[in-house]
Amino acid sequence: MRRPLIVLASVSSALVLAGCGTTEPAADSSSAKPAESITLTDASGAKVKLDGPAKKVVGTEWNVVENLVSLGVDPVGVADVKGYTTWDTSAPLTNSPKDIGTRGEPSMDTIASLSPDLIVATTDLTASAVKQLREIAPVLQVRSANAADQIGQIETNVDLIAQATGTTDQAEKLKTDFDAKVAEGKKALADAGLDGQEIAFADGYVASNQVSIRPYTSGSLIGTVNEELGLKNAWTIKGDENYGLATTDVEGLSDLGDVQFAYIGSDSETSDPFADDLAKNAVWKGLPFVKKNNVHRLPDGIWMFGGQKSMEAYIDALVAALTK
Repeated sequence: MRRPLIVLASVSSALVLAGCGTTEPAADSSSAKPAESITLTDASGAKVKLDGPAKKVVGTEWNVVENLVSLGVDPVGVADVKGYTTWDTSAPLTNSPKDIGTRGEPSMDTIASLSPDLIVATTDLTASAVKQLREIAPVLQVRSANAADQIGQIETNVDLIAQATGTTDQAEKLKTDFDAKVAEGKKALADAGLDGQEIAFADGYVASNQVSIRPYTSGSLIGTVNEELGLKNAWTIKGDENYGLATTDVEGLSDLGDVQFAYIGSDSETSDPFADDLAKNAVWKGLPFVKKNNVHRLPDGIWMFGGQKSMEAYIDALVAALTK
């Protein structure tokens, strides 16, 4: 359940003198009162104090960058700008932020040079890095993922960032639009007779000439969205407590049976382990969903760990693939 947001505002009015029909001169409108200070408690339990809504914001992880852009906030610094523009095309950058280094090891010097009002990070960032960041500017940490309630977590994250940046109206619209997209996608799948259809979403990578497969279980964000759409997750293995991800190999796919199989690639420069590396694999070629051509590569650039915008793009892509 969403918690109501508290918005603080101050109102000034002129004093009207009755009887004589005259009015006191209005206060000079140009002398605006300073913005109300903001105090928030972030995912780490830390108190974050701001003088007012943050304007110069740095994002150290792609999901928080997506949140900022979706809320209409142009971040002044972004971790791995090239990676973000490749993997998360659902909320494109509209400015030219400074690249602050990698998501795991942001450059403290680069961030300090930007003089940010706020740094938004996730709980995936090391405690030592967060400590250094707090010496530069206030740091707002959000939980990166929560297998117990992924959609609730992305809503909590966007609400927290919105309160810090004065964009709570945009946050409400973002959530409302996402709910509408889920309802639209669910109806489209039901109309196509796909309500209750089993689906397995995964990604894969090659290491030492072996294809490793990462199942997105019911606890993953994409797994949760699939179930919201009325689909049934075909994976029965347990995922981790944060992202709901597991590991298997091509032999592990044999347990899936006759399902729809979907995945997202990366970019045009990277090989496709399912279409390329497994193309001649006997186990892969013998799988029921491969034989029936029920393998769907969805468009690149949909970030599987993003926010509402990424999941809206995922819903559009999945519905199009399953109903074509």
